Amino acid sequence: MPALLFALVTWQIVADGPLLRVDERVSRALVHPDRASELLSDLGGAAVAVPVLALVAGWVARLGRAARTRRWWLPPLSAAVLLALVPAIVVPLKEWTARHGTPAVPPGVGYYPSGHTATAAIAYGSATLLLLPLLRSARSRRLLVAGCLALVLGVSFGLVRHGYHWPLDVVASWCLCAVLLFALWRFLKRVGVTGRPPSWPDPPPPRASPVREVPDR
Repeated sequence: MPALLFALVTWQIVADGPLLRVDERVSRALVHPDRASELLSDLGGAAVAVPVLALVAGWVARLGRAARTRRWWLPPLSAAVLLALVPAIVVPLKEWTARHGTPAVPPGVGYYPSGHTATAAIAYGSATLLLLPLLRSARSRRLLVAGCLALVLGVSFGLVRHGYHWPLDVVASWCLCAVLLFALWRFLKRVGVTGRPPSWPDPPPPRASPVREVPDR
């Protein structure tokens, strides 16, 4: 479904379809540049999102290595590779579609899809997938996923609110990243490093003290 929606939106952008008129009306209703929206959009920049994923990946790798987990390096490496693929996918799409920006930004093209949204979704989403197997309770896993969604939605809102991107630029990045994160989740699940808590070795039971028989007196 996300892939089909991405194809539909991209077709409308390239063909200058009627969906763009709706997109422009929604943008005009939402744009209100302020400091809060700028700060939210900054959370999707590489200066913030990339170090977050790097810290999580390094911590997960350290835990896996300490626990002598088989292929402990694979999940962090996969997340890093996926994040590195983001500009390789987004930049050609920007050049091909050559969509102009909103009236709130200087004249130019290359706004579709949103690179900040894609960076935030992949960085925070991959970090979430790395951390989920370390959480034992369903409540903590739900909170982690909710926090990730809140971050991505916050970045998306900030970009649209400040006028950095049209709403469809953001929606397209959602769809694209949903496909990429699903692929990462399936890969990690197939190699057996996600979807369940890690099997940390249980501590050995305490040794019972020998019972000495007391002779009858």
